[in-house]
Amino acid sequence: MILYFRDNFFNAGRTEIVNEYRESVGLVDLRSAFGSALDVFGGDGRPLFAGKFRLLSNKWTVMDASGKECGLLRHRMSFMSKRFEYDRYGVGTFEITSPAFSRDYEIRDAKGGLVVSFQKVSGWFESSAFRLAVHTGWIDGYEWVAVIMGMHEIRKRHNHAAG
Repeated sequence: MILYFRDNFFNAGRTEIVNEYRESVGLVDLRSAFGSALDVFGGDGRPLFAGKFRLLSNKWTVMDASGKECGLLRHRMSFMSKRFEYDRYGVGTFEITSPAFSRDYEIRDAKGGLVVSFQKVSGWFESSAFRLAVHTGWIDGYEWVAVIMGMHEIRKRHNHAAG
């Protein structure tokens, strides 16, 4: 499964999720310019996943359509790479890594198997856009959209705090 999705320049509103044929297969709804919560909808308009920061925390919670927590994303300190960890409840922990100046990321399971790869495909002055390729079907591709958007929100928070 290959999906393309993006952030909005003003961090609010809906953006389309498209497949490799540029067909609309869902939406990301960035709920508010003043917060970081989002919803992910399927091609039929049904809500599938949501994501938001935990209260007073830099940890990103992913919920299913019923609002039940299904995983937690956190940043991991690393010197020459970008590292995150997604704990998918009942499934396991996945490591998200990228070399320091790269736009390419990999998500690997606890055994080191490649589960997902994604790239930031947008330009410097554009809102962030991503290309997601799911290699194994353990976790829904739309859940990975919520995870990757959460990773993007965590990075934005770190960048704002640093500058």
